[in-house]
Amino acid sequence: MNRTFQVTGIKTDLIKPGDDLIEHILKASQNNDIYLRDHDILILAESAVATAQGRIISLEEQIPSQRACNLAKRYEMDPSLVEIILKESDDILGGIPGFLLCTNSGHLLPNAGVDGSNAPHGYVTLLPVDPDKTASSIRNSLYEKTGFNIAVLIVDSRTHMMRYGCGGVALACSGIPGVIDERGREDLFGKELKVTRRAIADNLASAAELVMGEADERVPLVLIRGFNIEFGDYNGIETINPEECLFIGGLKKWERL
Repeated sequence: MNRTFQVTGIKTDLIKPGDDLIEHILKASQNNDIYLRDHDILILAESAVATAQGRIISLEEQIPSQRACNLAKRYEMDPSLVEIILKESDDILGGIPGFLLCTNSGHLLPNAGVDGSNAPHGYVTLLPVDPDKTASSIRNSLYEKTGFNIAVLIVDSRTHMMRYGCGGVALACSGIPGVIDERGREDLFGKELKVTRRAIADNLASAAELVMGEADERVPLVLIRGFNIEFGDYNGIETINPEECLFIGGLKKWERL
């Protein structure tokens, strides 16, 4: 695998609910004098994808359940926000003041991905609908428009265990393998690797996050060019159950609410 590649942020117009995301991508690329090529990797911020899908919801329109009110009191949160989080979560494993630790479609994430940043006042954005299917659809649409075989990732930012700061994580990956299995290879001293898998999609997501930013940069699109990896009909991010996770399963138990 090569050691050098280009990471280029692409500024777009403000994306609104119902917008054609493909048209935004092509227009922004043209405005920035950047044109797609075979084996480019296109990284999209999940908030942009979700916004185009209309996945923005009003806090005022929520009627919090008793469970939402109880959790909101316990974790110092807005009951309306908690109600939305409950609807978006597969499971809730615990929390700290201001946040609930949730699972959503195989991903472990705070507040089930419900986020108030880069949303209008009084509104929050949800995760995109079926991220894997969405990434595959975007990839196919761009192929139809341009004729180029590219990969598409939908990414988000996440905090890490026992660390300050956010890094990138891939919610969806289409066109390249999201994880490469290194088991069976040998290290520098000839020892066989037993458990190592390389998180390609997550590492590319982190590279993209460096140029996307987290505030008002309006760079929800990143082009990665020259990254040497196999392209093909890959689709999806491999996840594991919480019980098999070192950080979650390694605890003797977690609190289910």
